[in-house]
Amino acid sequence: MNKFIKAAVLSLAAAAIVIPTFGTAQAGHRNNDDAWVAGAVGLAAGALIGSAIASPPPRYYGERVYIDPEPDYYEPRPVYRPRPVYRPAYRPVVETYGLEPWTPAWYRYCSQRYRSFNPDTGTFVGYDGRSHFCNAG
Repeated sequence: MNKFIKAAVLSLAAAAIVIPTFGTAQAGHRNNDDAWVAGAVGLAAGALIGSAIASPPPRYYGERVYIDPEPDYYEPRPVYRPRPVYRPAYRPVVETYGLEPWTPAWYRYCSQRYRSFNPDTGTFVGYDGRSHFCNAG
């Protein structure tokens, strides 16, 4: 309905501009060519102006972009843990047999205890890859 009213008002305005040109053109000339040209120009101008006003502005429908909403940040609750209890580490007591190094009993004990025992040096290779002296006593 709004477009119809705009078009009617613009048509009346265009007619109000064009109609007086007919009267003045006919009063001074016998030829109606000037009046028809002026009327055509007025009609064209009214149609262009009316269509420009009546049509809505062009809308840009670009590619839709999804924007994530800002996440809500909640500070985590503190976690309470008991303090660690530090206790001294006790080494187990190694049984000593009182064997003197380089005695036949010492050789026998070390060769039975360690597979990598070397009787020439009195050492064995530990799990750390190093050589250690066999202490049996």
